[in-house]
Amino acid sequence: MADLAESLDRVARIQREWARERPDVDVRPQGVIGRLHRLGVYLTEELCVVYRKYGLGEGDFDVLATLRRAGAPFERAPGELAEHTMVTTGAMTKRVDRLERAGLVSRRASESDGRGRVVALTPQGRELIDRAFSEHMANERRLLAALTEEEVVHLESLLFKWLAATEGPHA
Repeated sequence: MADLAESLDRVARIQREWARERPDVDVRPQGVIGRLHRLGVYLTEELCVVYRKYGLGEGDFDVLATLRRAGAPFERAPGELAEHTMVTTGAMTKRVDRLERAGLVSRRASESDGRGRVVALTPQGRELIDRAFSEHMANERRLLAALTEEEVVHLESLLFKWLAATEGPHA
């Protein structure tokens, strides 16, 4: 780690300062958490570049992608959308309103529940999410290019294990 310490990244500098000021506290976890946090901020911005290219925000992309991966007829109830995107139904309503105004989704009464509604991709919405998703996946491949395929597989396994321990196996 001495050679690495010579070319300190921001997290390593922070760790070194804390180790100097608080030698009684083990700051090693900061190396993982701090770098993951910084990487998360960077990745979010890099992913949003593609979304913005298609006139979408991160939440808009999420809703359209959730509808698209539902399979034909590319629709879900608003509660299902909220569950699959991990946002509140109130936030989902705002997203769907915006996407409906843009002509990317439509709402209709549910055939199985007279009081319920269904949100569906319009043909324009499906075409847009198909183009955006293809570019999104190319962007994700670009963002992982610094790692070997073996490293990606190993990292995914570690992240899966860690996330399952925090969210539970079926989250």
